Amino acid sequence: MKIIDTHAHVTCDELFNQIDTITQRAKEAGLIKILVVCTSFEEAKRAIELAEKEDLYDCAFGFHPENADDISDQDIAQLKQILAHPKMVALGEIGLDYHWRQDNKDQQKQLFIKQIELANELDLPILVHMRDATADTLEIFKQHPVKGVMHCYSGSLETTKILLKMGFYISFAGPLTFKNANEALTVCDYVPLERIFVETDCPYMTPHPHRGKQNEPYYVQFTFAKACEVKGLDADVMSEAMLANYRRLFTKSKA
Repeated sequence: MKIIDTHAHVTCDELFNQIDTITQRAKEAGLIKILVVCTSFEEAKRAIELAEKEDLYDCAFGFHPENADDISDQDIAQLKQILAHPKMVALGEIGLDYHWRQDNKDQQKQLFIKQIELANELDLPILVHMRDATADTLEIFKQHPVKGVMHCYSGSLETTKILLKMGFYISFAGPLTFKNANEALTVCDYVPLERIFVETDCPYMTPHPHRGKQNEPYYVQFTFAKACEVKGLDADVMSEAMLANYRRLFTKSKA
């Protein structure tokens, strides 16, 4: 069985200082590819160095909406240079987050659109962060079509149908395994096999039965197993489908 973690923050300080152990545990769990998602220039440097010596890793980099007030055109230009690296297979995570702040919606939208335009210029998929901002996110996608993944997805079935029609892939994280995951289970069952991924979003949201522990790619196996259960599929069938999805979307990857 081959498993892919499509969203892991293993270059954050709390995980990177134990990266050798994390890498070994991931391989023992059957992982064949981990997409390392970077949120700063320092993390991007770490990720590229890691991916150059360990084929298990691919990389993604983009400016999270929480940084919308701080990103300059020079930063965008530097982002473009970094994304040229062969191990950088996606731009993200990017998007809109109105949960903590609603006073800078315009700045968030402007940054999101700039990065979508860059992704299209570079022919890269995006990793989308969408929190309490569904309507604005969908409107931006209508105006600026792009390919990508809805990361750590928690949207409604209605929203899911719209996103699938737009061509997006849907990625489920640890909350799919939580006791209150009724709507997520319905959505997971609905998402076609050729559009589904699983992820950890580590170090956050460790899946059941390990909830409360620090998350790492090793634990994606539990979200993967839940997705197989929900869809009534053999693990090997799900594994092959997700690998095909990964190769189809992340065309720079050597997976």
